[in-house]
Amino acid sequence: MSAPKVGFVSLGCPKALVDSERILTQLRTEGYAITPDYDNADVVVVNTCGFIDSAKAESLDAIGEAIAENGRVIVTGCMGVEESLIREVHPAVLAVTGPQQYEQVVRAVHEAAPPSHEHNPYVDLMPPQGIKLTPRHYAYLKISEGCNHRCSFCIIPSMRGNLVSRPIGDVMSEAERLVQAGVKELLVISQDTSAYGVDVKFRSGFWNGRPIKTHMTQLASALGGFGIWTRLHYVYPYPHVDEVIPLMADGKILPYLDIPFQHASPKILRAMKRPAFEDRTLARIKSWREACPDLTLRSTFIVGFPGETEDDFQYLLDWMAEAQLDRVGCFQYSPVEGARANELPGAVPDEIKQDRWNRFMAHQQAISTARLAAKVGREIDVLIDEINEDGPVGRSSADAPEIDGNVFVQADRDVKPGEMVRVRVTDSDEYDLYGALID
Repeated sequence: MSAPKVGFVSLGCPKALVDSERILTQLRTEGYAITPDYDNADVVVVNTCGFIDSAKAESLDAIGEAIAENGRVIVTGCMGVEESLIREVHPAVLAVTGPQQYEQVVRAVHEAAPPSHEHNPYVDLMPPQGIKLTPRHYAYLKISEGCNHRCSFCIIPSMRGNLVSRPIGDVMSEAERLVQAGVKELLVISQDTSAYGVDVKFRSGFWNGRPIKTHMTQLASALGGFGIWTRLHYVYPYPHVDEVIPLMADGKILPYLDIPFQHASPKILRAMKRPAFEDRTLARIKSWREACPDLTLRSTFIVGFPGETEDDFQYLLDWMAEAQLDRVGCFQYSPVEGARANELPGAVPDEIKQDRWNRFMAHQQAISTARLAAKVGREIDVLIDEINEDGPVGRSSADAPEIDGNVFVQADRDVKPGEMVRVRVTDSDEYDLYGALID
């Protein structure tokens, strides 16, 4: 009897990708085969995203496609908390589970396609790092789940619950396994990386026989000891963020901070109920850059939030001009079912949202273009991601995969994905760098 086959569709953010990796690792450990095709799968698992309406629509479409192509579908992930809606649209689904409910997903797979009794765990060995859905040279390292904040536009806490930090010994052991497997970049993710350990009062754990606190700074310091790239995502600017800047200046971790500012107007930030933001943010950015001149700052913003006036929007543009952020994403406010922001007065018309989004992106594009142009002539390290028809494509320390820019490399020798190379920057545009390999 051949091993039962499971098809898998993973939608949403890197945190959901890690959930998918955990489910797939467990299924492979139990002897299931993973297939990329609908037609020869015994069951298909769809890991959904339910953060905003467009993500829900994409998830429902993916479920519908899986049902049409295969017929036997299990739904999991953030949208799983809306089981009634899923079953209303797609009554044929076999089971629906919420985020992080790994055991329930595996149990549903068991019922739909019982595991083969011929599976021998001593023969069908799993790699120690488990199954990864990213290229072998980088991996996401999830350090916690859930969030204690109650931002008015967000429903993550209702889907994923309050903050639950992973034991630091477990996090470090996973990181070590990934490094031993050849990973050259760890991307630290959570809903709130700065809050790591708050729920357990930053208690000490143990790794390799030595005590280490469940705290972002000590975690970053320990990860820096592996000698590979470590990149911090979803960092709220609490006071202790200042403590990781010296680690970046000393080359222990990448000089990169992903901070979701969301807006700059004090009035809008209060309406958003954003935590840990104060008038000193610009001064802190200045001090960070003085301590670590190569620091890259990435952020995301929302325009058209209820109550946002033209003055609020202009305040944001002025703040952006002074902050000089390197990498920026922007979203038009979209009502999310269950979010308290829906009840706020002053809804912004769609055409004004679009106009502000256009102006914001043009404003930031000019900033990004100038900041990248300043790198021309410099030598930088580049981690190669792929080889396309024009040559190697990689990323610098300033570029996270799939959300930031690329470095397009001219090479006079063979270069492989996962290789770290030295490049002299020869040109730039709004988002990307171009350079020549230095032998």
